[in-house]
Amino acid sequence: MSNQLEKIKELIERRAVARIGGGEKAIAKQHEKGKYTARERLAMLLDEGSFEEMDMFVEHRCTNFGMDKKHYPGDGVVTGCGTIEGRLVYVFAQDFTVSAGSLSETMSLKICKIMDQAMKMGAPCIGINDSGGARIQEGINALAGYAEIFQRNILASGVIPQISGIFGPCAGGAVYSPALTDFTLMMEGTSYMFLTGPKVVKTVTGEDVSQENLGGASVHSTKSGVTHFTAKTEEEGFELIRKLLSFIPQNNLEEAPYVDCTDPIDRLEDSLNDIIPDSPTKPYDMYEVIGAIVDNGEFLEIQKDYAKNIIIGFARFNGQSVGIVANQPKYLAGVLDSNASRKGARFVRFCDAFNIPIVSLVDVPGFLPGTGQEYNGVILHGAKLLYAYGEATVPKVTITLRKSYGGSHIVMSCKQLRGDMNYAWPTAEIAVMGGAGAVEVLYAREAKDQENPAQFLAEKEAEYTKLFANPYNAAKYGYIDDVIEPRNTRFRVIRALQQLQTKKLSNPAKKHGNIPL
Repeated sequence: MSNQLEKIKELIERRAVARIGGGEKAIAKQHEKGKYTARERLAMLLDEGSFEEMDMFVEHRCTNFGMDKKHYPGDGVVTGCGTIEGRLVYVFAQDFTVSAGSLSETMSLKICKIMDQAMKMGAPCIGINDSGGARIQEGINALAGYAEIFQRNILASGVIPQISGIFGPCAGGAVYSPALTDFTLMMEGTSYMFLTGPKVVKTVTGEDVSQENLGGASVHSTKSGVTHFTAKTEEEGFELIRKLLSFIPQNNLEEAPYVDCTDPIDRLEDSLNDIIPDSPTKPYDMYEVIGAIVDNGEFLEIQKDYAKNIIIGFARFNGQSVGIVANQPKYLAGVLDSNASRKGARFVRFCDAFNIPIVSLVDVPGFLPGTGQEYNGVILHGAKLLYAYGEATVPKVTITLRKSYGGSHIVMSCKQLRGDMNYAWPTAEIAVMGGAGAVEVLYAREAKDQENPAQFLAEKEAEYTKLFANPYNAAKYGYIDDVIEPRNTRFRVIRALQQLQTKKLSNPAKKHGNIPL
């Protein structure tokens, strides 16, 4: 065999060693836990045959605590680029079969190289996390590695989409990278995220809590709002990431991809003409409205189990990707509270950063009252939603379906927050407050002098409702551009978006604003 063929044979052998990570036994253990390996995961995520690996032969440089005798090519993370539906993405997947996927200095350098490439090429960056944390043997070098990754997350924010998949443990400082990315997906039953584990919690606070109850997917999807999606199987998780990417652009200078629309743009949805109940206190399901007006009823909801009083997610109108923000009258009457405000605000800011128009469906009676909300800073959280809408320069179309009262009217993309096209259904009630509350303030003294105060207040409430609980008063001042027939909503939204395609609007020159945090 010639010298060249010998070297090629060596290369092939080295690649084979690198591809089995921590070895067959470690891979079998990973499979026993119901988890795939890093390379198997990338094969599921990316288009077949598209993966180009980088830094396959990188090894750690640590010599402490016997680490000089433990070397694995790739050092616990598989990095590179590939395509999803033909579009370039950069990826890294931590390999739990190598030192429990723990982060070393060289692993961080591999991840940083991928993030730098993603920024340079203007392509999304997807990280698959499955790691026991920092590699303790490397001490401060591992911490420095985390900080290098976080710095890149920060600089990439709003420039390229960043997606984190939590497919195993993610604890301590490691949680901050996913927290800095745009979207996080967690696996039900096999993944968890927390800053301090159950043992530390027990020592410091005395609480006895399991990993699942401290930082499992159910906790972060319902209570904390840390994760945007959960999946039962890894296959489902990767399919979700692929679907999410179909709605968003490659970077902040591009538009989201168009999809051929097979749903007629002038489709009338008669069910919407009688969806609003006669009783103002009776709920209806906003999902029915969304499903009726978007292309083929397809809606990718985000954070569906968190702050259910507001609905956020992606859909399409005539093939164009849009972000939908909608109050949900079926949950807490659709009121805004601290969690709903934060959830809505961050989504609006993502859409604005990546040139995705925002369609808002409004039915909001106000902010949730009470000491719990006030002590929790509902003023600041509500201001985040207000700030996000006011700052956004993308096309904004707002439809008021029923209630739009007081401060909550303002923060839901009203005309004065540079709403481009503001429509209302005939059932819309746009006012400072509902009729019952208004007459109590306006006629409280007069009512005391009446023979029948209840009847007097009822009459005044009917007067107030007739005057203000309709869209025409707002339309009279130009705060509503048009009152539209509910069944024609889809067509009016599509026509508005077509009109707004050439919109140009910029904010005052500044380093950055100081959003209330």
